[in-house]
Amino acid sequence: MATSPAVPLAEAVAPVAFQHPQANRTLRLQDSTVAYLFKRAQRRSIGFVVGPDGLVVSAPRWVTLVEVDAALQSKSAWILRKLGESRERLQRQAAAQVRWADGAELPYLGEPLRLTLSPGQSPGGQLQTLTPTEALAVGVSRRLLLGLPPQAAESQVRDAVQAWLMREAKALFTQRLDHFAPQLGVQWKKLALSNAGTRWGSARIDGSIRLNWRLIHFSLPVIDYVVVHELAHLRVMDHSPRFWDTVASVVPDHAQRRQQLRQVGLPEW
Repeated sequence: MATSPAVPLAEAVAPVAFQHPQANRTLRLQDSTVAYLFKRAQRRSIGFVVGPDGLVVSAPRWVTLVEVDAALQSKSAWILRKLGESRERLQRQAAAQVRWADGAELPYLGEPLRLTLSPGQSPGGQLQTLTPTEALAVGVSRRLLLGLPPQAAESQVRDAVQAWLMREAKALFTQRLDHFAPQLGVQWKKLALSNAGTRWGSARIDGSIRLNWRLIHFSLPVIDYVVVHELAHLRVMDHSPRFWDTVASVVPDHAQRRQQLRQVGLPEW
């Protein structure tokens, strides 16, 4: 089967649907034009990586460009799906940008939380739950009262909010681990908070659990899925069918909950 040839960027006629900022080659994949970064590398096969900037293709020096084009065409469905997911993720992140000042909002347990700078409040932060009438009037049901002056620097507000969220996360995650561990017949020994870019949790055979503190932005069912996922690893340390059966024994709808981890836009910290 003939493949669509790669052409120099200057000769590309169709509008670029996906473009890496350092792109040096373009290729038509299905109904999309992809401008990607191509580089030679000391490796044994062609490699594809889709990151925040777009597609990067690496190939050994002995592989011809025609072979690279053919490989891209054969992986076109996967590449376009990953590029689309990456674009949607960036769009959600842009929409979730927070200006760290009085009145800003961010997700907390799946619901909007409004920041209120109030010098008379506790410097550590205090959660305020509004009455239904108050919530209807202001548009949110919860506010975080921070003992900071209205003119506080954005970095100061951000750090105070992050510290409060991490304390909340540690307490909630501990409670959920204690809740689900007996259901799975396992014992966890230690909890640590992580700040990984995309990894939500990890578990070690010695009972140590790491959970990303930013999970506190998600609803409780999503948090529970991640907690159960890591606890299940204390029984099955891989992602075999037996592992997923273990997860499903406690969270039957784990696939739907897992999908929400990719759909919610989170603030950048």
